[in-house]
Amino acid sequence: MPAHLNSGDTAWLLVSAALVLLMIPGLALFYGGMVRIKSTLNMLMMTFACLAVVSVIWVTFGYSLAFGPDTGGGLIGNLSLAGMAGVGPDSITGSTPTLVFAAFQMMFAIITAALLSGAIADRAKFSTWVVFVAIWVTVVYAPIAHWVFTPDGWIAAHLRILDLAGGTVVEINSGASGLALAIVLGQRLGFRSEPMRPHSLPLVVLGAGLLWFGWFGFNAGSALAANGSAALAFFNTQVSGAAGIAGWLIVERLRDGHATTLGAASGAVAGLVAITPACGSVNPFCALLIGVAAGTLCGYVVGLKHRLGLDDSLDVAGVHGVGGFLGTILIGLFATATATGGPRGLFFGGGLSLFGRQALAAITVAAFSFTATWIVATVLNRTIGFRVDPEHEHGGLDLAVHGESAYDLGVTGANSGHASRPAIHRPVDA
Repeated sequence: MPAHLNSGDTAWLLVSAALVLLMIPGLALFYGGMVRIKSTLNMLMMTFACLAVVSVIWVTFGYSLAFGPDTGGGLIGNLSLAGMAGVGPDSITGSTPTLVFAAFQMMFAIITAALLSGAIADRAKFSTWVVFVAIWVTVVYAPIAHWVFTPDGWIAAHLRILDLAGGTVVEINSGASGLALAIVLGQRLGFRSEPMRPHSLPLVVLGAGLLWFGWFGFNAGSALAANGSAALAFFNTQVSGAAGIAGWLIVERLRDGHATTLGAASGAVAGLVAITPACGSVNPFCALLIGVAAGTLCGYVVGLKHRLGLDDSLDVAGVHGVGGFLGTILIGLFATATATGGPRGLFFGGGLSLFGRQALAAITVAAFSFTATWIVATVLNRTIGFRVDPEHEHGGLDLAVHGESAYDLGVTGANSGHASRPAIHRPVDA
């Protein structure tokens, strides 16, 4: 066994990879509960399709593009690791086997792609979605992962930002890409005129709980070692998620007069999103502030989508995009030398340099993600079509696309989308 292989780090990264994998069915339940009953299975299938597609792409060439030797300029890796060539049980990355590191990063790619499905719920062709995911992971996710997560990536090498667990690669990337998808596909039929409430809030809460549980592996696992940085990330993840609930519910209580179950679940996710880049750079009190700020801001922004006419169905841009952007730039204010081992934010005597670099990275990733995704989605929409036929959208995608229904209610019209639904929902107007 190589001397620098650490069994404790290896065990923790294996567990963390499994925890991130658990986030994928968690996301499926979270999204599946938020849509109308007639398209529940389609939402689950869009998430689970990412497991198959991204895993194949990752082994074939995705990992090599993201983490292979740089081709020059810090923009993309080469294909020397395609098919995981030359990677065996004794290959080491850091203090863990390369195969463990590659598996951990594969889970990141899967969950990021799956997040996008929420922006186009109820109206996307499943076949086109599968093609889109394969292209998107190749031309959008892999380059950004290389920029940020590898030492030779241009953001890591030149901007030297702090982003432990993917505020740019996962959150801003998915938010900006989701926004582009929502614009290309347009509004759902009946948007702003028909009720589009979650059909199962218990599923939403269960999904949010699984996401939260998996997020400990997502954030603390990104330390890539069983050490103090992992401990700080773990603790900050819990604090920020809890504070995000408080922030979102305060907005709902002041704006709508009541705090909702959906708001609590969404606030938790907002807090977890925002702390993702900052979990290894700030102290726990600042993590609490970041969580409250994310829950408050995301709760407010989500309430604006109907006024703006933007049908980001399940608020991918409003939660992941806004929350990820907020968490990334707040590092420039709250980073402490104790946590980072050097770099400090403005409020801890570090000046504006770090804040400026964080903001530039966030803006650059958002612009690239939005533009590249818009181009890919537009080309697919104009060639093979990205939106389902109106009659299928009206009747529900479960039966039309998959030939199944989520629930056998024993009544006619169970999949019409007009079955009894909870009264609690996000407000039409902020």
